[in-house]
Amino acid sequence: MKNWPTGYGRRVLQTVDSTNAEAARIASNLPGPEWILGLQQTQGRGRRGRAWTDPKGNFAATLVMRPAETPDKMALRSFVASLALYDSFVDVTGRTEPFALKWPNDVLLNGGKVAGILLESAGFAGGQVSHVAVGIGVNLAQAPDQATLEAGSVSPVSLLAETGAAVDPEAFLNVLAPNFAHWEAQFQTYGFDPVRTAWLARAARLGEVITARTSRDEYVGTFETVDNVGNLVLKTSQGVVAVPAADIFF
Repeated sequence: MKNWPTGYGRRVLQTVDSTNAEAARIASNLPGPEWILGLQQTQGRGRRGRAWTDPKGNFAATLVMRPAETPDKMALRSFVASLALYDSFVDVTGRTEPFALKWPNDVLLNGGKVAGILLESAGFAGGQVSHVAVGIGVNLAQAPDQATLEAGSVSPVSLLAETGAAVDPEAFLNVLAPNFAHWEAQFQTYGFDPVRTAWLARAARLGEVITARTSRDEYVGTFETVDNVGNLVLKTSQGVVAVPAADIFF
């Protein structure tokens, strides 16, 4: 692990209920950021409490951090994680053209979902977050059954089936961790702007018509940009709309 980033811990668990749950259990005792890899995850979950299926050989890990930041800045870690995943896929396949980033927290491979990100935080004291768990799931070896997913969602794909790249979870973590550390350093040093610029250069369906659905509303419009606080900006028939959180459909 000669490229493992300085200052980041690493623990590998043979089995765990959820790496994000484990992050919450250990966060208060950690001296610094730490990666948790679960080789078998029994109760994985995605956004809005949805189940996340982890077939054997896939990647389930969480980076737990204690950034002492406001919630709005903490939420931008999804863009940092997306860029780290993108770079890691390029590193292990040697290809850039099949990959794209789907707002707010997915990575696409040949148009299918190969990875997802789940941010969870706790401890809002004095307006700041005490810890954040950056949960990452990657279909390295197998794609979950489409029937287990929400209707209309992007079809899942696996890295192995789409590219022929066979990568085990520990090897992938050893690539992902330094890439995350690189983008985290950019974020901490220069703010969100360079992260935002890099993310937009890799964005799926930029300039095209997409649908954003929240728990109450649906917006259909042209994906124009991501603003300086991470909102999706759509040009709709009713005008320009900034959407802070939604599910995206193509």
